[in-house]
Amino acid sequence: MRSDTLHSDVDEAPASAYIEHGSASFKRTILALFAAGFATFALLYCVQPLMPEFSRNFALSAAQSSLSLSATTGVLAFAMLIAGAFSDAYGRKPVMVVSLLASSLLTAGLALTRDWQEVLIMRALMGLTLSGLPAIAMAYLSEEMAARSIGLAMGLFIGGSALGGMSGRLLAGVFTEWQSWRFALGVIGFTGLICGLIFWRALPPSRHFEPRPLRLHELAAPARRLLRDPGLPWLFFAGFLLMGVFVTLYNYIAYRLSGAPYDLGQGAVGAIFGVYLVGIFSSAWMGHLAGKLGRRKVFWSAFVLILVGIGLTLLQPLALVILGLAVLTFGFFGGHSIVSSWVGRRAGGAKAQASSLYLFSYYMGSSIAGYCGGFFWDRFGWVGVVGFTGALATLGVGVALRLQGLQPITPETH
Repeated sequence: MRSDTLHSDVDEAPASAYIEHGSASFKRTILALFAAGFATFALLYCVQPLMPEFSRNFALSAAQSSLSLSATTGVLAFAMLIAGAFSDAYGRKPVMVVSLLASSLLTAGLALTRDWQEVLIMRALMGLTLSGLPAIAMAYLSEEMAARSIGLAMGLFIGGSALGGMSGRLLAGVFTEWQSWRFALGVIGFTGLICGLIFWRALPPSRHFEPRPLRLHELAAPARRLLRDPGLPWLFFAGFLLMGVFVTLYNYIAYRLSGAPYDLGQGAVGAIFGVYLVGIFSSAWMGHLAGKLGRRKVFWSAFVLILVGIGLTLLQPLALVILGLAVLTFGFFGGHSIVSSWVGRRAGGAKAQASSLYLFSYYMGSSIAGYCGGFFWDRFGWVGVVGFTGALATLGVGVALRLQGLQPITPETH
């Protein structure tokens, strides 16, 4: 038994083979990581449509209520810096399984909290437990997938994340309106446990993973090497901007739609997150397109789409606001898919560390911009949120144009 498997596993491919699109191993990997992505992002983002509910229940401002998400993503960002090292020592699969199951239990436990302080403590702890999945999943795919299959695989993993993010928000809204936010979070936690068991059984063992001793004091050296790369710091910053814009818009759209002139109920606000479905398509499609045409040639279009989507949300008709969210979501998931696979390709043998640094920037964007957006909402309303996120997205276009001049690395043999 390999060090990164939790049960005996028989696979038809030889030990030296990389996972190719169309093989049985590819289908099992996609099933497992789709379930993991679904659960991870349902657990992470299920509180987003509940922020107005938290504001009412606990007498909070929009910025204070946003800490239910920012506390998780802030801790998550830092914890990811060492999560890769733990997976290097103990195996990719065991760390991911424990991460998913523990996070599900914490979410179910939110139903038993008594005050806002307890909610924040539980959500901060989730930042620790969730750190054991996203970066390690990216490293697993970079190690195990054939080069021509990684773009599609990463896109499908992110597609599962999109569906999970949508479902977590949708279920939270519907069950809150039907019962209560505590009941809603209990249901979502139980759903995460089921996905965790599917992931445990379906994911093939690593074939190209070699365990290394856990030496946390040595993490700084590979990080310095990665940050000296001419492209990786720009890719990390692009992740910060992508996630900062995306989370800020979705944090405060619930406040806008629950007020005049829309006055939507909690279930209807949750249903708006159905536009996440476009992310399932865009992540796979734009990831595949970037693999064919080149990431440098495609990536800038993601930020342009995001800018168009932000602009459409300024209009008053509800249909155009929803269209704007859909365009924004298409651009975000497409851009994230491209950058995720790009980081893995440039990182060489330091894929786990590079994934951790990328996701550190990515979730710091969520935590910092998502929280700061609350001040723009409280002071200027939706126009303030649009101005803030539009400035970030414009900066993202500049980063994408800067990356067009990046020299490509030597193609990897797999």
